[in-house]
Amino acid sequence: MTLGTGESAVEILKGIHLAVPQGQTLALLGPSGSGKSSLMAVLCGLERASSGTLQVAGEDFAGMGEDDLARARRGRIGVVLQAFHLLPTMTALENVATPMELAGMSGARERAEAELVAVGLGHRLSHYPAQLSGGEQQRVAIARALAPRPALVFADEPTGNLDAATGAAIVELLFARRAEAGATLLIITHDESLARQCERVVTLADGMIASDRHV
Repeated sequence: MTLGTGESAVEILKGIHLAVPQGQTLALLGPSGSGKSSLMAVLCGLERASSGTLQVAGEDFAGMGEDDLARARRGRIGVVLQAFHLLPTMTALENVATPMELAGMSGARERAEAELVAVGLGHRLSHYPAQLSGGEQQRVAIARALAPRPALVFADEPTGNLDAATGAAIVELLFARRAEAGATLLIITHDESLARQCERVVTLADGMIASDRHV
């Protein structure tokens, strides 16, 4: 994958070949600048690779336009980010239900409430993000990602803004909810202890796969 053109072009992903079977838990491990977040963006269809092929959940992402990519991601891919990205003017329930409502999914509010109960926030449905702790906000983000029952879940440094104890609880919850949904999980992290909790660890360095091992 190359950003820019001409003399300013920078190759940030180089010769990546990655096949991930359904249901696997995989960590993309590497330091800042290694290319792991760029690779996640490509796999999510949020960035386009300048060359190569990309099959995600049975769809040809490389050959799709923006509208088709948005439709292909909807309900199939869930994303949990370090910064939570909850809408501050919406309650926890609305943050989880609204994306499903916009996607035309039936029973969106009921599914949202059930997922929030599952992550331990049944008593926080009407609370706004500013009224929630960091750990609670990340639980809402996990509920939002998993309520549509996606086939594929990405988690980009999901414990980066949390203290150690809260982060450990969030990781345990993320794995438990992922298993319940039967989804494939890709965790982007620089934390080796977190990576070792996955079945497989792919290490990136300078935009290339440096190692690929099963734990």
